[in-house]
Amino acid sequence: MQEENQEHFKRELGLLDGTMLVVGSMIGSGIFIVSADIARQVGSAGWLTLIWLVSGLITIIAAVSYGELSAMFPKAGGQYVYLKESYNKLIAFLYGWSFFAVIQTGTIAAVGVAFSKFAAYLYEPFSDENILFKLGSFELSAAQIVSIFTIILLTFVNSRGVKNGKILQTVLTIIKILSLLGLIVFGLTLAAKASVWDANWTNAWETSTYIKEKGWFPISGTALIAGISAAMVGSLFSSDAWNGVTFIAGEIKNPKRNVGLSLFLGTFIVTIIYVLTNLMYLAVIPLNEIATAKSDRVAVVASQYIFGDNGAIIIAIMIMISTFACNNGLIMAGARVYYTMANDGLFFKKATALNKFSVPAWALWAQCIWASALCLTGKYNALLDFVIIIVLIFYILTIYGIFILRKKMPDADRPYKAFGYPFLPMLYIIIASAICISLLFTKFSTCGWGVLIMLAGIPVYYLTKPKGS
Repeated sequence: MQEENQEHFKRELGLLDGTMLVVGSMIGSGIFIVSADIARQVGSAGWLTLIWLVSGLITIIAAVSYGELSAMFPKAGGQYVYLKESYNKLIAFLYGWSFFAVIQTGTIAAVGVAFSKFAAYLYEPFSDENILFKLGSFELSAAQIVSIFTIILLTFVNSRGVKNGKILQTVLTIIKILSLLGLIVFGLTLAAKASVWDANWTNAWETSTYIKEKGWFPISGTALIAGISAAMVGSLFSSDAWNGVTFIAGEIKNPKRNVGLSLFLGTFIVTIIYVLTNLMYLAVIPLNEIATAKSDRVAVVASQYIFGDNGAIIIAIMIMISTFACNNGLIMAGARVYYTMANDGLFFKKATALNKFSVPAWALWAQCIWASALCLTGKYNALLDFVIIIVLIFYILTIYGIFILRKKMPDADRPYKAFGYPFLPMLYIIIASAICISLLFTKFSTCGWGVLIMLAGIPVYYLTKPKGS
């Protein structure tokens, strides 16, 4: 049935569309927020810049490695298909289970929370400090209500069939790219100060950590390793979702060439934009202010320096558009993956049902309910920890799948081969594994829940697996 469905996709998306999808999916909320947390963790301009650069480089390595898999299996389903072909149905199911339970829904929740951060800049009562209800240790804030409302609204829009979805997504992606480029250009030309730049780079590699109400404390050794791995959570999250284009490979023209190329071009463009944005922050804002930006809204602080209060309002609106568009794409893509998996018998059968608008409405609303629940579980940084470790585990497994398939299918057609194989794919596996191990030691309270939910998929698989399959 899945193969039949593949044949009905229209290959209407070219290389530019694919590249824009990668860029649009990657640029959501992180670049406007997480530099504050990175600055608090490592306390220096050099490490702040290096963490963004390294995160970008390992993302590019992962993307060009995926190119081999996308050329071998140029159909919808992406990472789920690669894992099924490399390993077995259990691993593919665990990915799909984690995708629904943690990866996609957790990302949707985090981006929704980011939207509320900037909505609160425009209207203070939307703040996460405005607690509406409290029961024991549970607190319900206005920001969480705003986050959930946006997720429900976008799910409703997508459930009605979005004829102009592609145009809307492209327009909103262009707006967020232009807003970032505008911040970079105007920041470096209008607000950059040599005194700020020099002060930030004076002790560029001296590491320290910021503790609220206590100030800065020097760190080294294991504390530094923990700080770097914790800091990389935000930059890696900001560089994630690049693999979304593989989910719609069935609609890409000449997918054996264009999927892999759009993965490389998209991740390369975003990495350049991210590094330049952080260099602009360091030229405009003292490092201490980056670390202590209210609600971590570093981009708003930068725009206040550049344009004054009115400019900051415009930037806040642009960032809200960016996060709104990002979630629109995530909600749309997520439902497609559950639909593909359900056709394979590896997800709830109801996810295959299409409504009168020809969209998988059940899958959309199930995703909406769980993502809304995750909005209630924690704040932005806790949601990032929750998501990123599972994302990394499955990227590691997928890229190791290249090694498995080289032995398993030595004669298979490979129109594109992973760049730098076997060294670059193995380098990614080593770095990502080290980050995962460090996170389990340093942030077990949040990352541990993500791993536990992933492992809970094993009994679910065996309990729901049809007999004889």
